[in-house]
Amino acid sequence: MENVPPPAQELVLLDRELARLDARRAQLLARRAWLLGVLYPATPSAPPRAARETTPRSAQNVLLTLGGLLLAVAAVAFTLVSWGHLGIGGRAAVLGAVTVAALAAPVALLRRGLASTAESVAALGLLLTVLDAYALHRVALPGTEGLGYAAVASGVLAALWTAYGLGARRLRVPLPAAVVAGQLPLPLGALAADAGALSLAWAALLTAAAGTALALWARPAAAVRWVACGAACAAGAWAVLSGGRLSLVEGGAGPAALLLAAAGLALYAAWHAPAAVACASAAGLLAVAGAGGLAREALPQGWAVPGYLLCAVAVAAAARRGPVPRGAAVGLLAASAVVQALSVVWAAAFLVPALVRPGQGVPWPVPVVLLTVAAALAVPRRAEARSGAVALATAAALSLPAALGLPSTGTAVSHLVLTAALLSLMVRPAVLTRGLPAPQAQAGPATGAVPAADREVLGYVALVCALVSAGGAALAVAGRGPAGVVVPGVVAALFAGAAPFARGTVRAVAACTGVLAAAGCAGAGSALASLPAHHAALALLCVPAATAVAGALLRRHPVALPVESAGAAVALVALALPVARPAYLALVLALCGIVASATALRPERRPAAGYAATALFVAATWVRLAVSEVSAPEAYALPVAVPALVVGVLRRRRVPEASSWAAYGPGLGTALVPSLVAAWGDPDWPRPLLLGAGALAVTLVGARWRLQAPLVLGGSVLGLVALHELAPYIVQVMGALPRWLPPALAGLLLLAAGATYEQRLRDARRLRETLGRMR
Repeated sequence: MENVPPPAQELVLLDRELARLDARRAQLLARRAWLLGVLYPATPSAPPRAARETTPRSAQNVLLTLGGLLLAVAAVAFTLVSWGHLGIGGRAAVLGAVTVAALAAPVALLRRGLASTAESVAALGLLLTVLDAYALHRVALPGTEGLGYAAVASGVLAALWTAYGLGARRLRVPLPAAVVAGQLPLPLGALAADAGALSLAWAALLTAAAGTALALWARPAAAVRWVACGAACAAGAWAVLSGGRLSLVEGGAGPAALLLAAAGLALYAAWHAPAAVACASAAGLLAVAGAGGLAREALPQGWAVPGYLLCAVAVAAAARRGPVPRGAAVGLLAASAVVQALSVVWAAAFLVPALVRPGQGVPWPVPVVLLTVAAALAVPRRAEARSGAVALATAAALSLPAALGLPSTGTAVSHLVLTAALLSLMVRPAVLTRGLPAPQAQAGPATGAVPAADREVLGYVALVCALVSAGGAALAVAGRGPAGVVVPGVVAALFAGAAPFARGTVRAVAACTGVLAAAGCAGAGSALASLPAHHAALALLCVPAATAVAGALLRRHPVALPVESAGAAVALVALALPVARPAYLALVLALCGIVASATALRPERRPAAGYAATALFVAATWVRLAVSEVSAPEAYALPVAVPALVVGVLRRRRVPEASSWAAYGPGLGTALVPSLVAAWGDPDWPRPLLLGAGALAVTLVGARWRLQAPLVLGGSVLGLVALHELAPYIVQVMGALPRWLPPALAGLLLLAAGATYEQRLRDARRLRETLGRMR
């Protein structure tokens, strides 16, 4: 049998055994560390290696570039400065030997795999050939003309560099350098021959053609193609700018032929180059410039813009109908669109002043340009193009009376006829959508109907054009006797007659335009009758009264609300006219209140119109009291306020869910606000006391019955009365206090407000919720 010790004794034994194991582990670890130190002695640590900031190849390129530049500088200095110390043989021997060595060394370097070094040495050799040409001119041909020799030398160097680059194909410098040198012979030769600007432009164009051919035909390295392309663009731009300037300043067939040749070159590049759209756009613009220059010579003075425009239309037709690739066609169409847009801007510069200031003439090319662009836009089967065609045709029609020199009445009549035609298109825009394709996703394959959106777009365009035409008609006869009254009336009749047949936003805008035109008719009639402004306000009130009647007849028709809104806008204008005559202002306010009250009888307009009627009547009463210099407004306000409150009580009994603002707001406002205004200017105490007591009673009633309007209105008036009564004492106290005390009190107040901000927000939220639960 085993004797098992008690738990306490066994725990002591286990603790002792664990302690002995820990001590033995520490001895073994120390021995192991010593053995590792004996077997692998420590070596001194190497200093940290600095981070490399450049790669070997970049460092190599920097060294080679600096070396080549230094050698080039030395060669130039030797040629220009130290040349005179040697004889003819010495000069030739030194330069020849150095040049041959510099051109031969890259071949050997390439064989050894030193490509970068070979490029640097080859660049030095090319520079030495230029110095050789310079030295040859100074020594052997000192009498040769400089520009002519430079032209020949650049051509010879271009040929030599080309041969050298083809012989050493692994070198990347010679062939691009040859391309750059090849740009100089023809322009330098033209300058040497004292040729004119046109000949110099032709030389640049031929150089650009050679660069284009090299970039398109040959298959050299990418660097050579890019250099050739850039050189061709630079030379071509120089030629085109020179030719364009000559075409505009001097004219003639020479600059036109140059521009047309440049257009042909750009079109050829568009046919074969990847950047087809850009090249074709340039070709289209150049073709328009060249052909338009020829047309300008044949056309009478002032018809240059139509000539250029016809050339642009011809370019667009060729792009659509001719065998032109898609990219080139897009570029040609873009160029034509730019010219057409510029032509329209030119025409608008004449048309807009003629519309704003009637009687100003318009040259005949203006309608021709507008009609031409409109016809060009009518060709594509797109709703956007048709919309532009409608707009430009409208502009052309608007410019015809000014071009014909019609009197103001004839101009207004023509504009009215145009307005009627445009309104018919607005009502039936399907006439403009004939021939337009319908997307399969929106129109069935059997019907082929045009999407409803394209009808709508054309309807909007027709509406805008009709508005412009109607405005032009009104401006043409503004202030010109009875015609100034008749024309706005006709405009009102046209838009009012077209509105019921339209739909959506178009209908609403047309109806509102009819209302505003009627207001213009009333205003023009008042001006014709020489009525003062306060009498004209009464005439304008006929318009909102008529719109209120029309709204009552139309009931819930969608056009009713826009018509009444436009009438309300006219009423605001009528209210602004008699401001200088308060008595008439009170009359106008009362009449507007009557119109609003009549509108409030309709259920769908009752809330908004009722509030407006109350505000208008109250304002009319206050203005009337101010005009009569009444010092006790309560005698006039209370007889109105008491019946209003009785009506509110009866309404609340009949409709318990009605708002307290609708029931009691008008009566309370009529009773309290005039007295409050009078109390602020009253130095005595009875009125503020009685008003404060009344406001307190109203506030208590609102709090007792939980009504929002009495509580807010009564509390506001009570607070303002209290502030009015305490204001003199506050002023006295502020004058007696030290100047440092108010800022200190303000600071303490801010600190207190900041310390209790969260609690105040909670209280404000609770107050808002309490008011929200009231009626």
